[in-house]
Amino acid sequence: MSDRKSLKLLVIGAHPDDCEVKAGGLATLYRQAGHIVRFVSLTNGATGHHEIGGIELARQRQQEAANLSGISGVEYTILDNHTGELEPSVANRKDVIRLIRKFDPDLVLTHRPWDYHPDHRYTGMLVQDASYILTVPNMAPLTPHLQHMPIIMYLGDTFQKPIPLEPDVVVDIDSVVEAKLDMLHCHPSQMYEWLPYNRGDLDRVPADEPGRRAYLANGRLPQFSDVADRHRERLIELYGSDRGARVQYAEAFETCEYGAPLTTEARQRLFPFLEIG
Repeated sequence: MSDRKSLKLLVIGAHPDDCEVKAGGLATLYRQAGHIVRFVSLTNGATGHHEIGGIELARQRQQEAANLSGISGVEYTILDNHTGELEPSVANRKDVIRLIRKFDPDLVLTHRPWDYHPDHRYTGMLVQDASYILTVPNMAPLTPHLQHMPIIMYLGDTFQKPIPLEPDVVVDIDSVVEAKLDMLHCHPSQMYEWLPYNRGDLDRVPADEPGRRAYLANGRLPQFSDVADRHRERLIELYGSDRGARVQYAEAFETCEYGAPLTTEARQRLFPFLEIG
């Protein structure tokens, strides 16, 4: 692992907004500490809406990502693969290898390869398939290979089959949960249009900005609270009994064995806000 002072966090999601939903709190903690964060969407977001699509939707979602960068300082990259058509191909694997090498991260987060959405599954597979080759010079040889393998971790989810999530790190995001909601608020095409439509409650979305922000909090905070409750024992182990029992909102991450090992030293370096080493 690099000995540079500033850490580099790379979150690779399938769609614009995946990184924010799963790791917006951790990203905010990193940014507050002066570290570098990049979100990547492997698809362009051109589907997933009931009224618009194609170039219009892709451009709107690109602008939403740019708005998020403006308020958070998080770098944002969107690859121009059509949403719903991502494949774990060699060509896409090489793209993932190149983008990871160029950023040279300390920590990479991505989806687990077990998920309801094929884009999520294949994103996880692409990162896994790219992992070993990151340090192999003869694959994508014009992009210098990494000298040190980054630690790779899975973003949290609730899927139970074939393997439920077993997080190695659960992060208290109480202090930054409002900033995480601000990130999600930057994605109106998803948070206030498509997702409510898909759930059948579009008529409940307020028209005014404060009302929408409250609607977002009412829907999302219970999800973040559920993460804390499901992984309460791990929170207590990591933060101590007093603070661990009081955490309201959390994000969970499981180590991928294809990356560098999450040693005690590595955990302390990458997650310095945990209270127990």
